[in-house]
Amino acid sequence: MVSPQPTTVPTSNELLRLQDDAGVEFVNGQILEKPVSIRSGEIELAIGWALRNVAMRTGSARVYPATVGYRCFSDDPMKFRRPDVSVVRKDRMARIDPDDGFMPIPPDLAVEVVSPNDLAYDVVNKIEEYLKNAFPLVWIVYPSTRTVSIHRADGTVSLLHENDEISGESALPEFKCKVADFFA
Repeated sequence: MVSPQPTTVPTSNELLRLQDDAGVEFVNGQILEKPVSIRSGEIELAIGWALRNVAMRTGSARVYPATVGYRCFSDDPMKFRRPDVSVVRKDRMARIDPDDGFMPIPPDLAVEVVSPNDLAYDVVNKIEEYLKNAFPLVWIVYPSTRTVSIHRADGTVSLLHENDEISGESALPEFKCKVADFFA
């Protein structure tokens, strides 16, 4: 569950200090905690490894964990989000300084693994926010039902079950596996 913590609006320097705190996001003027369950953390790692193995083999993309924050939201230049796993095609990284505190461009794929305390309202808002800000592909992973909901910039949505095959689409075209592999 993402729960708002009362706070004053942080300065740019305070936001830079927050870049090292993987458990927070800054949304709508508030620092939000991003707690995870043990199971969702394990699934995040499995997805990240699977994507990274293909990205390393092909050299076509970079895969990032939840410690990487994205500050690329048109409605609020101070806002940052941390998808649980993200993929950025390597050809888009040419002008990005790897020592920057936040990624200034949207990822080609953002993955969110739903934890037991996440509210449906917050998940839907995050999907809409990502799509509105040029995140072309969003996976919402539901451990309790062993499904993945895929949301695309063109407005299409797919629901995959554990026996279905999932692909990296345009973010990492070479990636394919069974959804069940995320939950093994």
